[in-house]
Amino acid sequence: MPTIIDGKKTSAEIKNEIAARVKEIKAAGGKVPHLAAVLVGNDGASQTYVGAKVKACEFVGFESTLVKLEDNVSEEALLKTVEEINENPDIDGLIVQLPLPKHISVEKVTAKIKPEKDVDGFTPANVGRMALNWPTYVAATPYGIVELLKRYEIETSGKHCVVIGRSHIVGSPMSILMARNDYPGNSTVTLTHSRTKNLKEIVKTADILIVAIGKPEFVTADMVKEGAVVIDVGIHRIEDASKKNGFRLIGDVKFDEVSAKSSAITPVPGGVGPMTIASLLYNTLLSAERKVYP
Repeated sequence: MPTIIDGKKTSAEIKNEIAARVKEIKAAGGKVPHLAAVLVGNDGASQTYVGAKVKACEFVGFESTLVKLEDNVSEEALLKTVEEINENPDIDGLIVQLPLPKHISVEKVTAKIKPEKDVDGFTPANVGRMALNWPTYVAATPYGIVELLKRYEIETSGKHCVVIGRSHIVGSPMSILMARNDYPGNSTVTLTHSRTKNLKEIVKTADILIVAIGKPEFVTADMVKEGAVVIDVGIHRIEDASKKNGFRLIGDVKFDEVSAKSSAITPVPGGVGPMTIASLLYNTLLSAERKVYP
């Protein structure tokens, strides 16, 4: 039986650790971490995500501010809101929930966020610091994966790590983090994607496989080496009449097949997903304590 890498349990542990630290800060009369979230429009999924983030702030004892803007807000007005939060000394972390309406440039908005407050780890400055292995805010999903590998004591040094998917949010940063001179890291990394030739052969050589390709159950047992560690980043909702809510969630990996061959694997749901909010809270704590930008 493989080790099931439990993101739900690990996320709860991290939140409890952060809550304990906030209690210490409060007892010493220090500044309570404060996260601001900007939500544009009425996208249901975005509202759910932001609601969960606000609730998590409450749980750990952070202060939070939610700024809601209409979906017809001008780009200029949104940039002005970001600027105001940038200049507010009481706010430690700022996130602008994506996706944004089509008339607004994600690049412009991201670049406008002060790197010191960019707890999503998306600004060019923080991506650059990550590439240089400088202190930074690592984006939520990559940070979550790194933390799972660390807490489950998975050996990464000298291992062949294959990443499937090259997005700026997961694939590319994971390839950098797994190759850095650190733990987790020191792996030999192959970054693959939709244009990779002989993908199956390459994947089969992976000691550690990180899958973020966005295709349901793309990775099957015949693609995986015996004893591999498998991290599944994908999440897909598929219809299932046998379920009360009419659907079930699956990942980019065919779990039942692949788990039989792997030494450790993340489930979907309950693997990488729950780690994202814990990562955001951790980055906000780092910001409040001036650990990245003193």
